[in-house]
Amino acid sequence: MEIKGSDREYAVVGQGSIFDGIAYWLILAGVYLMVGGLMFYSGKDKLFDGEREAPSGIAEQFEGTFIDTFPGTDTAWFILGVFEFGVFVLLLASLIRLEFLPHRAKSILQVGLALALLTYACLGFGETVIGDHAGSASLYTYFASTAVILLLVRLLPPNRPDRWLAGVSSRSD
Repeated sequence: MEIKGSDREYAVVGQGSIFDGIAYWLILAGVYLMVGGLMFYSGKDKLFDGEREAPSGIAEQFEGTFIDTFPGTDTAWFILGVFEFGVFVLLLASLIRLEFLPHRAKSILQVGLALALLTYACLGFGETVIGDHAGSASLYTYFASTAVILLLVRLLPPNRPDRWLAGVSSRSD
């Protein structure tokens, strides 16, 4: 059964099954909440809630390292905050642009996820510099999970047919 207008750019429901639609909306809600929420609070803490300086415990960990010399621990802390809050801003822009709709390109969302990858890479580099291998491994998991999320977003409509769960085109050509 085809829903009239369900293939338009601003359609809320695509032409897939009810299961395609439920999975689509749950995945996107999870992406926006998990990545956006994590990056919002991390960035907000670094940029707006503190002195815009690394906490003393962080400064002590990086004392005498390359990062302490360049760009400086406080500057690195601020840059991480900009990256983290930047991911949140990009995800918010994606929502405002209505990229969550099935037939809308998800360009800004994908750029936001790519910036999240860079952010995790920077955090992981910092953990490696101070020899925190467990922390570095944990950040590698964040990085890999975000890469999987980015690939999953690429598999959603409009890059795939509305019946994306089964991989079957919903249009009869």
